[in-house]
Amino acid sequence: MTLAAVQFQLADEQATVDLGGRVAKALGDGGAIVYLQGTLGAGKTTLTRGLLQALGHRGAVKSPTYTLVEPYQLGGRGAFHFDLYRLGSPEELEYMGIRDYFLDQNLCIVEWPERGAGFLPGPDVTVDLNARGTGRLAVLTASTERGNEILKTLFMESTTTTQP
Repeated sequence: MTLAAVQFQLADEQATVDLGGRVAKALGDGGAIVYLQGTLGAGKTTLTRGLLQALGHRGAVKSPTYTLVEPYQLGGRGAFHFDLYRLGSPEELEYMGIRDYFLDQNLCIVEWPERGAGFLPGPDVTVDLNARGTGRLAVLTASTERGNEILKTLFMESTTTTQP
């Protein structure tokens, strides 16, 4: 079974955090590259918080708007949360050693990936977050075989979970 995309209606902030937790579960122990797209305030950092906390991070998850990257050590896996909103030019990524972060075992979550075009590796999964009524619509799209595996796991879990 190959999935191109799955979508979720997110009623509120907690639903966004919960989706992050579900994505973390679908990742298993492997690394991945996850792009997060959406306007300011769409919930990108909120989804990241749910994902990182589900992987065992304790404490605050802040957007690395000024530092560009926030590292986390989660068991034996490195996780890196990038926020490229304030990136002056994609070439700046080369100066910070961007290639050293994107190793197979690492989880790399990238907000505003279009600002690093040409210097970032492609995503396994892209999450588009957009306002929908009073909540958000999250559309997750796979771009690689690893991404297909993640979405397949996420889809299978969502179809076996009964909502109250």
